[in-house]
Amino acid sequence: MLQRIIKRGNRKGSKSDGADYGFVPPGNRNSGSVLTSSVVVNHASRGAPVNSVLQQPMIVAAPPSGTIETLPMLRDVPVSERQNLFLRKLQICCFQFDFSDILKMVREKEIKRQTLVELVDFIQSGSGKLTEGNQEEMIRMISVNIFRCLPPASHENTGSENMEPEEEEPYLEPSWPHLQLVYELLLRYVVSSETDTKVAKRYIDHSFVLKVLDLFDSEDPREREYLKTILHRIYGKFMVHRPFIRKAINNIFYRFIYETERHSGIGELLEILGSIINGFALPMKEEHKLFLVRALIPLHKPKSVALYHQQLSYCITQFVEKDYKLADTVIRGLLKYWPVTNCQKEVLFLGELEEVLEATQAAEFQRCMVPLFRQIARCLNSSHFQVAERALFLWNNEHIVSLIAQNRNVTLPIIFEALEKNIQSHWNQAVHGLTVNVRKMFLEMDTELFDECQRQYADREARAGELEEQRELTWQRLAVAAAQGG
Repeated sequence: MLQRIIKRGNRKGSKSDGADYGFVPPGNRNSGSVLTSSVVVNHASRGAPVNSVLQQPMIVAAPPSGTIETLPMLRDVPVSERQNLFLRKLQICCFQFDFSDILKMVREKEIKRQTLVELVDFIQSGSGKLTEGNQEEMIRMISVNIFRCLPPASHENTGSENMEPEEEEPYLEPSWPHLQLVYELLLRYVVSSETDTKVAKRYIDHSFVLKVLDLFDSEDPREREYLKTILHRIYGKFMVHRPFIRKAINNIFYRFIYETERHSGIGELLEILGSIINGFALPMKEEHKLFLVRALIPLHKPKSVALYHQQLSYCITQFVEKDYKLADTVIRGLLKYWPVTNCQKEVLFLGELEEVLEATQAAEFQRCMVPLFRQIARCLNSSHFQVAERALFLWNNEHIVSLIAQNRNVTLPIIFEALEKNIQSHWNQAVHGLTVNVRKMFLEMDTELFDECQRQYADREARAGELEEQRELTWQRLAVAAAQGG
């Protein structure tokens, strides 16, 4: 009976499997159903071009209860028989089970779990080099288990489109006891010194990489953590895939920024990119600079930026540290997407701005300092004390203070009025105290310039007072004329 089930469940695909480099839809997290690897049901809200998970049909249904027999351990059979036994164990692991009912097929689930544990140990130990056929079947088994349609996201289940992403409860995959071991097996295979890249790239091809990237939209943080590690290792080991992976991540970002603004794995993808950017050679390629301008900087636009801002800020800062001439581009990009009504985003942007300015040289600072300090002046006068306070903290950074001091003839006149208004009328005592300190710092930098700015400010205030008086007189004359006319 076991042999018949195995033969039915393991129909080999053609050599063209995985040859389609087009995008595939994200899989379905519907772990309670019998999975078929030849059909992918794509949820309407996760719109992506439709494709199949495997080119050759292969239906792997859960076996009838009691039909899976326990196979001998790999270490207990002669070396000559291990490859064949390894293949039989892979075929058992292709069976899918219903995890929505924890009491259903408990014995079969445990056999599969133990089998997966043994396969992971076998790959990790390097006990024997796998044949090409077994490597192909192992990737096929991994594909059957991990490539699935993801269920509707939390906000889709509740119908609450306006729910903040950070407030949603993460979905935890019920089949994780098996899924984790499958991911561990894939990871051990990719990092193993026994894995021949020339052979492995036949099965870990562009199509496979795209399906891995689609899974980053999983709401389960444990799954995304494994995917992050695996994709990073694939990028490191398979040099032929590197441009393709970068382009595919770009496309995910574009769709997130300009279409959906919903994706669970942006932070993890940015973590991978942070490491990739760190390894960019100098002088930096034009492709990488375009990636900064077209993908990374616009990632500041979505309202859910707080979920991945730490990773995004690291990537942006890496670019400036690699090539200081990019500082002007980055700062102007930040100003372009500067939030108008979201104070929490403003605080994040000010923190990132400080990191970028830390790596900025004087020449680049001079190119953007006028629009930059106009925005800082607006932040200083923010009625939200955290925004004003965070802007004033910029003067705690010695490098930034030195840049400001070198260009004080431009920077002080721009923000002088904001400083004076804070001292006169800001409601928060901490902001008032920090403003006094910054004002004193400018006074000590250049007394003559400070006095000139103070005189110009007094003149502007006087003119404003005169205009206000004239306006009041004009309204009074209009009121009198209207009364006489009536």
